[in-house]
Amino acid sequence: MYCDRLVGVHLLPAERRGQRVIDGERVCQAIEAIGDAAALRSRAAQFALLSDPTRLTVLTGIRAAGPISVSDLAAATGITDTTVSQTLRYLRASGTVAAERDGRVVRYRLADSAIAALLGSPTGRPAHDQPYPAHPA
Repeated sequence: MYCDRLVGVHLLPAERRGQRVIDGERVCQAIEAIGDAAALRSRAAQFALLSDPTRLTVLTGIRAAGPISVSDLAAATGITDTTVSQTLRYLRASGTVAAERDGRVVRYRLADSAIAALLGSPTGRPAHDQPYPAHPA
């Protein structure tokens, strides 16, 4: 139930009660969607992670291909193996990707479903469901 059906605009913080409100229901919808400050900081960090073109390229490749090795990502993206590897190290530390060993090959998959949802499917084609399960042995 939105707040204009209740008494006044109940989600509006006391320090903003003097502000002019045209549509209380829309104000409450916006307040509910924004959420608390901690949740907003977490979402901002996710967008910041995607703001770097190299990280975005690597994550998009993983999103489209599923578990994939450094050399395959380098070939697909045109980014050097070293840069892909360094980028993946950062993404692993942030919990965005996970590594799995398949013999001598290490493959990377998305481990963060919120990032997977933000990435969507840039090509318009259906992408694999994320996060990916572990690669079969």
